[in-house]
Amino acid sequence: MKIIKFGGKSLSNGTGINAVISIIENKINNNEKFVVIVSARGNATNELENILELARQGKEYKTQWQAFKSYQISPAPAIDFSKEFQLLEKIFEGVQLLEEVSLKIKDLVLAQGELLAAKMISKLLNDKGIKAKNIDSRKIIVTDEQYGNAVVLEEESKKRCQTFIDELEENTLAILTGFIANNEQGSTTTLGRNGSNYSAALFANFLNAEELQNYTHVDGIYTANPDLVEEARIIDQISFQEANELASFGASILHAKTIIPLIEKNIPLRILNTFNSESKGTLICRNGQKKGVKSISVKSGVSLINLEGKGLLGKIGVDARIFNTLGRENINIGVISQGSSERGIGFVVNSKDDDRAVKSLRKEFSNDFSNKDVSNITTINDVSVVSIVGQNLQGFSKPYQSLVKNNIEILLINNNISGNNISLLIDNQQVHKAINIIHSQIFGVAKNINIAIFGKGTVGGSLIEQILKSQEQILRRKETRLNIFAVAGSKNLLLQKEGIGNNWKSEFKNAKQTKDSIKEVIAFAEQHHLENLIAIDNTASSEFIKSYPLLIENGFDLVSSNKIANTVGFDFYKSLRKELKTHNKQYLYETNVGAGLPLIDTIKLLHDSGENITRIKGVFSGSLSYIFNAFSESEESFSSIVKQAMEKGFTEPDPREDLCGNDVARKLLILARELDLENELDEVQIRNLIPENLRGGQVDNFLQRIEELDHPFELLKEAQEKDHVLRYVGDLHGDLQQSKGELDVSLVSVPKNSALGQLSGSNSIFEIYTESYGENPIVIQGAGAGAAVTARGVFGDLLRIAEKR
Repeated sequence: MKIIKFGGKSLSNGTGINAVISIIENKINNNEKFVVIVSARGNATNELENILELARQGKEYKTQWQAFKSYQISPAPAIDFSKEFQLLEKIFEGVQLLEEVSLKIKDLVLAQGELLAAKMISKLLNDKGIKAKNIDSRKIIVTDEQYGNAVVLEEESKKRCQTFIDELEENTLAILTGFIANNEQGSTTTLGRNGSNYSAALFANFLNAEELQNYTHVDGIYTANPDLVEEARIIDQISFQEANELASFGASILHAKTIIPLIEKNIPLRILNTFNSESKGTLICRNGQKKGVKSISVKSGVSLINLEGKGLLGKIGVDARIFNTLGRENINIGVISQGSSERGIGFVVNSKDDDRAVKSLRKEFSNDFSNKDVSNITTINDVSVVSIVGQNLQGFSKPYQSLVKNNIEILLINNNISGNNISLLIDNQQVHKAINIIHSQIFGVAKNINIAIFGKGTVGGSLIEQILKSQEQILRRKETRLNIFAVAGSKNLLLQKEGIGNNWKSEFKNAKQTKDSIKEVIAFAEQHHLENLIAIDNTASSEFIKSYPLLIENGFDLVSSNKIANTVGFDFYKSLRKELKTHNKQYLYETNVGAGLPLIDTIKLLHDSGENITRIKGVFSGSLSYIFNAFSESEESFSSIVKQAMEKGFTEPDPREDLCGNDVARKLLILARELDLENELDEVQIRNLIPENLRGGQVDNFLQRIEELDHPFELLKEAQEKDHVLRYVGDLHGDLQQSKGELDVSLVSVPKNSALGQLSGSNSIFEIYTESYGENPIVIQGAGAGAAVTARGVFGDLLRIAEKR
């Protein structure tokens, strides 16, 4: 014999109840022997509870009552529910008159939901020619007198169950009510919310069933709640012990007491989907599958109570006093954590019990308060317990680190004595993000990296195209999903939770306009619980960098091709690093100096390893590299070569921004600060290549007069020694072990056969002199200009952060 149990959503009007009748018909046609257990249909239990509360408060309840009755009779309007409806009407009228309701009356009211369901299913089956009989389980299951969550008296219940089977007419299908019972005095009791599952397990035990099949509205037990984790997967098979842990820690599909009667008789439980006949569901049995993490569950509606006191150090029996006090109040304690000194003891209780718990503890420890042995008893509400079943602490390091990097605050952590289950207490607002992070780390599904790109110009646009082109390859090779959820321009802001696609340009044109894209991006990420956040600054804005701390505080790592944050005042530079350290965030900006070249990483590695760097010099600007390489080797005028560089996209729209030397100065300052030097930008000695009379005005006016540069630069070229060429060089030197170094940016003449002299095209070159290497510098050389090159460098920084997530 099998026990077949149908949940409330399975029995809902329309598709649900029709599917249930069809399932029962098929089983009968297959000559299966079984008994059916039903829950209240639809949302009946909650609706009855709400109506009862409205009556107690003296409020109008008849509208909801009429809606309830209409729903219940809808599948078979001719059904006779007069007995149940009249009883409920009398109770509601009495409760409204007295303005109070006992737990005993509440149990009687809620029991009617199951009675109506059993009666309806029996009626529909008999109408189809299937002989079915609805049976009130109160005649079978006997409990103590604890209303609302009664304890079953199993020996007596088992005897009655056997009698019921013996007296059941041949070829009659029994439709039994779940959830409800009677005490020894004959009053109605209930087995606690979701108690129909418990009822089904008891009947399976009493009748020695070969299997309990629980039909519900989902395909089985998932690795996490699929409503919260899109990548959650069905668990094919799980052990009784693991299922029991899941039930204890809030898995809604199971009742905390369901598993025990099944374990006693080794009766498998199969979770099936009423609405999906193709699903094989989840099998819960003795052995389960191989060891390892099975599922992540969330239990909400709990509070953390923390008892603190320096005077508790060394005191014996503090735990016992806490447990005894709360036990007398019938308050269940969940997760517990304490220091070995007992100076602080934290534990979890149901939120509905937290006020009573604190009051009773304050009374118990009143003398300890007077003696100042106990300093405080505090409560933290709006928290949830996240439990990872099958996980030990040794294997939890990566998920834990990822939670920390995503600014998830863990209020309490606990593992059981076997070391195979871990529980975390987390603020409700962070739970959604937290379980997605844990699930991604543990179950090996693709890690989501959520990216907000600010600035969609030449560099930003190139970066977006590079990411979109590489997404599938990175997902396949690295199991990392790069998701661009935000693209912000000067006015428009494109937001898409699932990420932009190849048509992003047209979508961006039609995107909403915004006055504060940063705050909107932060709010969007929070609203959609996006994890592993990275903000990329491809602007050249001095205003945008002021929002870096705000982004960091809200969980974003930073990548930037914008040099300004690293070249403004040293106070801001240091405070930004402090903010990064406080929030455990990264800020990468390799492209600030060498475009796509690994310059800053190399210098950091040398400096952090204790290498004494004595000098850094080179051609830092790809734009000026191209201009002077071409000018030194060509007979063309200086102005014509500048125009060629503009046409190739090597310079800024106003080439004076390159020719003035400020860009090289900023890059030189950035390198100085990587060596912990405290120089400011105004301390850099810069040779401005633009005469004073051409420095002001619009760019068009400058370009009309650019030929005025030809004569002075031709004179410089002719004045060089033989086989020499012009190079615009940045030079960091002096005693770099002091707080400040010497920074020079100048136009120099160097031998053609030197490292600087052999430079070609728009390449940059950097010479790093160290104490260990002496006169032989480390040379880094390569492309130093172009949107695609810079974007590739930004992409590299992005991947470095993603790798550590």
